[in-house]
Amino acid sequence: MTAELAAALPAVVAMLALGLWAVSTVGMKVRAIDAANSAAIAAARGEDPQAVAAAYLPDGASVTVTTDDTVARAAVAAPVRPLGPLTPPMTITAAAAAPMEPGLPQ
Repeated sequence: MTAELAAALPAVVAMLALGLWAVSTVGMKVRAIDAANSAAIAAARGEDPQAVAAAYLPDGASVTVTTDDTVARAAVAAPVRPLGPLTPPMTITAAAAAPMEPGLPQ
């Protein structure tokens, strides 16, 4: 039993690390989607989209907002390292759109 455990332990640790990495990455993706949705809605209402999205995102994230007569669009890019310096950096992105509120000054 001890020899089998010793042989399988590295695989178990690797699977645990992979699971933690996946959960952390998906969590950041959800935060990026929430930030993009909130920024698009804020821009459609005439509010500051950067301030609204900042509550969801880590340092170094960027929020890009474009508007036209009918739609406000927001794109979010957040650099993350899910397990710290042990993993390579990656960028999580999300985008959202919201219809412009009627009656806002152009």
